[in-house]
Amino acid sequence: MKYALATSLCAALTAALASAQFADWNTAGFDAQRSNWLRTDTKISLESMRTPGFELVWKSKVIPEGQAQRLAPPVLLDFYISYRGFRSLAFVGGSGNSVVAYDADLGRVEWRKDFKVEGGVAARTAACPGGMTAPLSRPAVVGYPPSTGAGGRGRGTAAKSGVGEPFEGAVTLRRDTPRPQQPPQVKSDANLARRVAVPQSQFAPRVQLVHALTADGKLHSMYVSNGEEPKPAVSFVPANAHAKGLLVVDNVAYVATVNGCGGVENGLWALDLQSHKVAHWKSDASVAGTSALAATPDGIIFAAAGGELVALEPRTLARKGASSIVNQVFTSSPVVMDMGGKDFIAAASNDGKIHVFDSGSFGAPVASTPAFVDGKGAPTALASWVDSGGARWILAPIAGKPLVGGGPTGDASNGGIVAWKLFNRAGATSLELGWVSRDLTLPPAPIVVNGVVFALSRGGGTGAPATLYAFDSSTGKELWNSGRTITGPVNVDGLSAGGSRVYVASEDGTQYVFGFPIEH
Repeated sequence: MKYALATSLCAALTAALASAQFADWNTAGFDAQRSNWLRTDTKISLESMRTPGFELVWKSKVIPEGQAQRLAPPVLLDFYISYRGFRSLAFVGGSGNSVVAYDADLGRVEWRKDFKVEGGVAARTAACPGGMTAPLSRPAVVGYPPSTGAGGRGRGTAAKSGVGEPFEGAVTLRRDTPRPQQPPQVKSDANLARRVAVPQSQFAPRVQLVHALTADGKLHSMYVSNGEEPKPAVSFVPANAHAKGLLVVDNVAYVATVNGCGGVENGLWALDLQSHKVAHWKSDASVAGTSALAATPDGIIFAAAGGELVALEPRTLARKGASSIVNQVFTSSPVVMDMGGKDFIAAASNDGKIHVFDSGSFGAPVASTPAFVDGKGAPTALASWVDSGGARWILAPIAGKPLVGGGPTGDASNGGIVAWKLFNRAGATSLELGWVSRDLTLPPAPIVVNGVVFALSRGGGTGAPATLYAFDSSTGKELWNSGRTITGPVNVDGLSAGGSRVYVASEDGTQYVFGFPIEH
């Protein structure tokens, strides 16, 4: 009986460990597809957000007074075992080439790195802000995260021997300890295996890193435990480039350079993390959107530049093909979506529309929305998710009065979130309006956490502070808002979430974290 119970517990733990790989916000937009969609969560739900309890759990001045640094949405590691015990970690990057790691439960600094960049930092302008412009990234899984079971918590790294490697944390499982029984593998066809990410063994030796691209164009790879770099930083892009959308998948780092900053050509760059070989794809126009690029499950990289949505081969960035729109240019980074066993790509344009493309064929869009906002308020990033009924949604943040109406409020006079449903019926693809949110000021891309949409009203202008809102993802009904908890405006490119917490960074360098309080 004891053996059976132990075996069952070990199997359950192994399944939880495997699922935890897909619950972490590893990169801008959550995953390689830039979906901004966290499938499950242990505490955040439509039901829990309708009752009191979700509130500010901690805030911290990440950047000291006198240092004007813009913060990027943090990347997260929800469960890690170190020599100091269990940790949930949040890694925050500042434009002044700083990286801070927090205990995400307690709001306590674990470590901090302030990089000295070679040659200094160029003068800042609106188009070329200088400093560390790309957000941090942890390695992301290139396949689609599983639709269910991604909300578990479990060990992030497996111990490997009686004595650990330097900086890798404490060892809690010897090689000669019997390993728990692995859960049975679910049989699937080759196409499904290609498209849906398969958890790697939690008992396989691996080191966890967080990556940062500093203003001198060097990629730093740091241990999550203490920020130490096991190897010297690697030259990636030219110094003083405006870099966006850092993504690390399949041992390759990708990033976009825009606006010709520092005399650097616009386009995408790829760095092989083993050979350190760099590939570059040059674009005539700046790569569009806040996340810049997205990847399909087979590793194809998509980016929108000018009027083209370009597909590039992984690692080499060789041009594979392109789709295009007529007489318009793209404004948003692409989002990759799975529907009916096929990959679709969505991106917004400067005429206030969203266009959907079939990744398997190059040419015109297979579906487009009507113009739903003036071109000046067009989205710069999108979010996409699938509801419990299997319907695919696309969420678009707009910075102006919507030209469409619907939903419970529809009063987004200054901006808000417009939700569209994507259908594929009898081979025909179409987009239908779902709902329009309440008024929000200059919202970045919203995020979806277990059926709840979190969206930010940035504030500013007349000095109004930012406000975080929670909406029902199917109706747009407001469930909760942060009131005046955030004391100033916010100028960030997005939000992030994990471990039942939502992260917002303010203009003065303060990190706000909302969630359900825990007993310390």
